[in-house]
Amino acid sequence: MHVAALIGVLLFIATAYTPALADIFVYVDKEGVMHFSNAPSHGRYRVYMKEKSSAAAQVVRKIKPDTDKYDHLIAESCRLHGVDFALVKAVIRAESCFDPYAISSKGAEGLMQLMPQTSKRLNVANPFDPHENIKGGVRYLKHLLNRFNSDLQLSLAAYNAGETVVAQVNGIPNYRETKNYVAEVLRYYQEYKSKSSSSKVATR
Repeated sequence: MHVAALIGVLLFIATAYTPALADIFVYVDKEGVMHFSNAPSHGRYRVYMKEKSSAAAQVVRKIKPDTDKYDHLIAESCRLHGVDFALVKAVIRAESCFDPYAISSKGAEGLMQLMPQTSKRLNVANPFDPHENIKGGVRYLKHLLNRFNSDLQLSLAAYNAGETVVAQVNGIPNYRETKNYVAEVLRYYQEYKSKSSSSKVATR
């Protein structure tokens, strides 16, 4: 979409409705096309322009992600690259909360929040395609585990802050975001491992 046309669409949406529905939301589809709405109909939308109060925003917050929807894709990539299923699921939860259309403020994209340069390096043509994104993300996570001798904390720190900086300090960088990220993923990891163990016991 051309910049001028995009601005026109945003201005129209922002002025054509009442203040209660003034928030503008966006999501990117599988073809990379951006869709704008002041009344999102599903959880793939994210706030693009925000007002202080919005009924539409309340709708989005009430839509909970399907946390098991991509289990088959996660399992497939984990078998291929030899990575723990529970670990990958924990990373996805921390990165995107299972939103395949998530875009971070830094430009990371999709379920495993791959940066554009990382997607290019991993031959991920469409980072918003769950299969491609997970396959690329698991492959990258395996690379980090290999580089840091299966040290889980260093590998996760590298996933968040970059492998170069982790290698330079030979540890977790003194970044609050990275420290919180590592702790969060490890917490989710233990949760999913416990669930997996409970399921195995129940099926015996």
